[in-house]
Order: sequence, then structure tokens, then C-alpha cells
Amino acid sequence: MTPADGLSGHTADPPGWQGGWLREARHCPSPNFGPRPAGAVIDLVVLHSISLPPGRYGGPEVEQFFGNRLDWDAHPYFDQIRGMEVSSHFFIRRDGELVQFVDTFERAWHAGRSCWRGRENCNDDSIGIELEGLEGDSFEAPQYQRLIRLMRQLAQRHPLRHVAGHEHIAPGRKLDPGTGFDWAHLQQLAAADLGWDRGYFPEVTHPRANGPDHPPQDGASA
Repeated sequence: MTPADGLSGHTADPPGWQGGWLREARHCPSPNFGPRPAGAVIDLVVLHSISLPPGRYGGPEVEQFFGNRLDWDAHPYFDQIRGMEVSSHFFIRRDGELVQFVDTFERAWHAGRSCWRGRENCNDDSIGIELEGLEGDSFEAPQYQRLIRLMRQLAQRHPLRHVAGHEHIAPGRKLDPGTGFDWAHLQQLAAADLGWDRGYFPEVTHPRANGPDHPPQDGASA
């Protein structure tokens, strides 16, 4: 691994990349980002879930939220997030469509107070990926397929070594992507497609749950 993976003049672009922008993603630039600190090694992927309003899928609200264009008065829930300025690098919709908001060499605002494997402030050295979903709800097959493809592409651009959920880097504060996310399935896909072993992933302490005994929780988490 090299410090900052070339933040001040990275190596030649891998196929499909233009700097920190993935060509095949739909680009929707967010103003909510900043520079990574000197010496940062971009080796962590943080998975999130989000839907706006919570549990409603397919609309433009997430993109509007990350672009500071959301109409705060359009839904009562938006009062809870009024004025927030956040972003992620990527957003994977239910049908697998990929949207990119922030250059991967830049620091997106997705993790907040966080720590993973002894390193605090996970925004500094991570790639944030939002999955369209709700804590406790299940995710769609195209989302897992797109996520694996994206992680393969990211591994060509950055020295990835770790994958964690927002719930793992901010325990007690965040719950996403939640019990409906199938970590075992993701690990199987990553082992087959990327050759990644279980050491890349968190130790999952909750079972996957998407049935009547584990109903979706209220709210969404960015």
C-alpha cells in the first residue's frame, strides 16, 4: 500500500476510470466533500443503507439530498434531516443502477464519528457506498451484483483491504445497512469473484433477517 494511493498525482488510470471517477457510473457531483489528509491510505469500504422518505424507493430524493437540493418541506420526515450536508462516493439503487457523487480520491462525508481496526475518522481513508434500502429490509440481487462489480473496480484504483458497515464503524450510533443485509452472501461473492477471504470483513453478530419476526425499522441512515 502506498500513502494516499497517489493523492498528489496518482498513477495511470486503470481501465474504466478517469481519475477518481468511474466512467460507467452516472455522475451526480455533490458539493459535500473535502481533501483527504496527507498520508491517508484508501483501503476501507463502508456500506450504508438509505431511502428517502424511509422505505420509499426509486425517487430522486437521495440524489437531491446529497446535492443539497432536497425540498425540506416535501415530506414530514425531512424535518429530521433539515440542513444536513452529507454525501457518499456511490449509491446503488434497487435495480443495480450506480450513481457516483464524489471523486474517490476526495473525502466524502458519510461516516461521521467512527473507528475501525484502531483508526478513527473513517471518512479519511474510506470509500462510502450507499445501498438503496432500509434497516431491517432485504436488498435486491442486482444490488449485490453491482456491489461486487464496484468493489472489483475500486480494487483496481485503490488498495482495498477492509469492508465494514456503518453499524460496525459507529456501533451504538448507527445501525445500517442493518439485519436485512446478507453479509455471508457478500463474502461468498467476494471470495469467488475477488479472491477475498473473511479477514476483509467484519465479524457479523446478527443473523440476516427479512421476515415477519424482524420488521423494518423506522428511519433511514446516511
